[in-house]
Amino acid sequence: MSYSLLFRYVLIGDSAAGKSCILLQLTEKKFEPLFNLTIGVEFGCCHVTVGETPIKIQVWDTAGQENFRSLTRSYYRGAAGLLLVYDITRRDSFTNLPFWLADLRQYASENAVIMLIGNKCDLDVQRAVSTEEGKAFARENGLLFIETSARMAINIEKAFVQTAEEIYSRIQQGILDVNHKDSGVRLGPQALQIAPQSSPSVLPRTNRTSRNYRCC
Repeated sequence: MSYSLLFRYVLIGDSAAGKSCILLQLTEKKFEPLFNLTIGVEFGCCHVTVGETPIKIQVWDTAGQENFRSLTRSYYRGAAGLLLVYDITRRDSFTNLPFWLADLRQYASENAVIMLIGNKCDLDVQRAVSTEEGKAFARENGLLFIETSARMAINIEKAFVQTAEEIYSRIQQGILDVNHKDSGVRLGPQALQIAPQSSPSVLPRTNRTSRNYRCC
């Protein structure tokens, strides 16, 4: 499938927060309740449309264990979208967010879009972190926020599309440079066919009302 822009995303957060299940639901439309812990880094991709612009998203799913931290940090820089995931049924995964966020602030691009994701929202009776707490943490730290369920496919696509919309907006504003090697954004073959030396000005404006999604 042809695309005009390529965005690179990284999934970050504690082990067992559901990062791999989110990626599996996004790319294969299925849920595996006994999914193995990620060893190192795993990869998937999908296609979305923001406005009239077709976008390919590459997603790296990183391990949450401490012994893989140096490896996963190497993926932060060069990512346009950082999806910070916690488990709404595990208070510790929420209280660890400041550590993860500090890590991102240190190693990732300052212009990257960070989306805070409260996963497993289908398990509301087991909830240990309120929606209001998640919203407040996101607001205080300048993050996007959404709650998802990989099991029930709730807001999975929406989380990736909303992040893409914000990245696209920052390209239009000149905050993200598609020609910078660490921006996490690249021009795709469709854009290059139109304008080989393209800049953000050749990208169409969008009112964010068109949202189409498909996997690779």
